[in-house]
Amino acid sequence: MTDTLNRRTLLRSAGSIAAAGLLAGCSGGDGGDGESGGDGGSDGDGESGEASQEVADYLSETSNFDGTVADMTGQDTVTVEVGTEGNGGAYAFAPSAITISQGTTVEFDWTGEGSTHNVVSDGDGPLDSGSAVQAEGVQYEYTFEEAGTYLYNCVPHESLGMKGAVVVE
Repeated sequence: MTDTLNRRTLLRSAGSIAAAGLLAGCSGGDGGDGESGGDGGSDGDGESGEASQEVADYLSETSNFDGTVADMTGQDTVTVEVGTEGNGGAYAFAPSAITISQGTTVEFDWTGEGSTHNVVSDGDGPLDSGSAVQAEGVQYEYTFEEAGTYLYNCVPHESLGMKGAVVVE
């Protein structure tokens, strides 16, 4: 119990420091690398928070995005389903936007629905599951070591709105 409380205190402190740093350094740019800092509106309590403007803009045409980011901080592994209901068929990620802690592994778990899918960063980000596949089960995982906002999509269905976001604190 003490380790959990200490980790939670550490994570909240780190989030506060990061937020203060962002406020102090608001320059309006992200250096063009597709990543930018921010807390995505999470508060570490397992609930959803309001999405940052960057995430909201990117997911604005994604039918299963409700303007919030699911708070999944403090977990070692988080699952995002690929090929869930949305955007006129099984063309969505669920949840569409998440906040995680640094060092968390995200497992992208294909449902086997909605044709072939993949997971690729928007811009020069680190996500790339390779060729689109339809098989069911975990097909790709990535461990996020650096804080930032990571935007991604399914290349074959991006025009339908199959997009997602990972905010790393």
